[in-house]
Amino acid sequence: MGMAKKIRTVLLERDMTIKELVTRLGTNGNNLSNKLARDNFSEKELREIAAALDCDYDGIFTLKESGKMI
Repeated sequence: MGMAKKIRTVLLERDMTIKELVTRLGTNGNNLSNKLARDNFSEKELREIAAALDCDYDGIFTLKESGKMI
């Protein structure tokens, strides 16, 4: 599973939209949408996204409250 799909999966788990994630990240919506479409993220961006989603990032997302890995 690519990182873009993992991010979308966490968004579904969190009942969040991409727009809400963009707001939490303080970034441009088009930029994030393009990165999701290309599945092209730096490690730094993935760590920032994980923090905005209240997840740990170790190459995977781990939901803090349940321990579920995505």
